[in-house]
Amino acid sequence: MSDIVSTPIAEPAKESKVDVASQWRLIWRQFKKHKIAVLSLFVLIAMYTFALFASFIAPYSTGTSFSQYTYAPPQPIHLFDVNKEGGWRFAPYVNDYKVEVDRVAMRRTFVIDEDSRIYLNFFTPGDRHALLGIPTDIHLFGSAERNKPVFLLGSDRVGRDLFSRIAYATQISLSIGLIGVLLSLTLGLFLGGVSGYYGGWTDTIIQRIIEFVRSVPTIPLWMGLAASLPRDWGPVQVYMAITVILSLVGWTGLARVVRGRFLSLREEDFIRAAKLDGASEARIIIRHMMPAFTSHIIASVTLAVPFMIVAETALSFLGIGLRPPAVSWGTLLQDAQSVRAVTTAPWLLAPAIPVIVSILAFNFLGDGLRDAADPYSSKSRR
Repeated sequence: MSDIVSTPIAEPAKESKVDVASQWRLIWRQFKKHKIAVLSLFVLIAMYTFALFASFIAPYSTGTSFSQYTYAPPQPIHLFDVNKEGGWRFAPYVNDYKVEVDRVAMRRTFVIDEDSRIYLNFFTPGDRHALLGIPTDIHLFGSAERNKPVFLLGSDRVGRDLFSRIAYATQISLSIGLIGVLLSLTLGLFLGGVSGYYGGWTDTIIQRIIEFVRSVPTIPLWMGLAASLPRDWGPVQVYMAITVILSLVGWTGLARVVRGRFLSLREEDFIRAAKLDGASEARIIIRHMMPAFTSHIIASVTLAVPFMIVAETALSFLGIGLRPPAVSWGTLLQDAQSVRAVTTAPWLLAPAIPVIVSILAFNFLGDGLRDAADPYSSKSRR
């Protein structure tokens, strides 16, 4: 009887772990290669953080005025105090003003007095405000001498601090862009999705509405809708009304994009399989169709925010948008409408700087998101 040699059964090979990246992880990897878009993201984060704590950062409220300091020039901050012996210490200060008389224009002007200093205190009490809903009077910085103001960006025609007003205006101008885009996103997704998914006469009616809205000139439409607002409305009511007006005009572009995506996706095999499996229309749209182009929606929304900001700034600049005492970048730029005011106080154009920076940042960010979300983009393959 021959010996039976038992051979050990080979163990199944262990499966190698494969790192499968999700769609969002791939988008983030591609987005990080777009250096300008990443920088723009940090710029926007800094601007929205500044807007969130604007009442704490601003040394004065929007209505605080110093009538004896009209059209005062900006006061640069000096961080170190150098004494006559050459020693120095960390003591931030600004130089005080002295008054000179312009004999040609026959008016007084303020100039920086290099020999007089106003030291700054940090976390100092000042005007009452609400920080994240909590009432307080503590500000980030302020003048050590209460009777001498600090104007980092100068003052306006009634002696109000321009830096403080820009800080408060940033809250409104940046938030109105997000709220307006949120409303436009809701209208665009709903009407564009209905138009693309169902087609037929529903698609025809919605597309004719879109074409009518897009055919109306934007500026006259804004002016007509804004002029219809009651004059006795408060700042909050006008703010919400302007947001709704901008949303009613800005939803058409996104609706066209959503419609086109729905038209192409509804014929895909996985959508037909979901229908045969008995999935409801709501589940097909939300669970199967929407995730297929969520990244494109995000890119479109990012590019739509600058449109809202520019629209609000233009309306307020023309005097048919937000009204005083509400402050926005547009209302602040109203003071720079006349050539005389600009030549007298060129710092009144300072609110245009955050407008330009935010618009460029949103455009670069949207461009980076669009390239990262599109796997077939030539820029994404680099």
